[in-house]
Amino acid sequence: MEKIVFKADKENPVEFFILEQTTVSGVNYILVTDKEEGDSEALILKDVSKSEDEEALYEIVSDETELNALADIFESLMDDISFE
Repeated sequence: MEKIVFKADKENPVEFFILEQTTVSGVNYILVTDKEEGDSEALILKDVSKSEDEEALYEIVSDETELNALADIFESLMDDISFE
């Protein structure tokens, strides 16, 4: 499983494991978790980078409609997950 490190301004880096990724309407999304195995909390992150950015910039999807639609997509892509 691929691991990614996020660095927020003035905060310690945080490591996440990428469970799945998809593109919807030209926007890239990744489903990440902090544990490689077992039950854990997951986040859906949206790539908000611009083409001129040197590094990818992600934000947590917080809009409930967008989050629910993406959760359905990720559940259909992965047989062994469900969101609660």
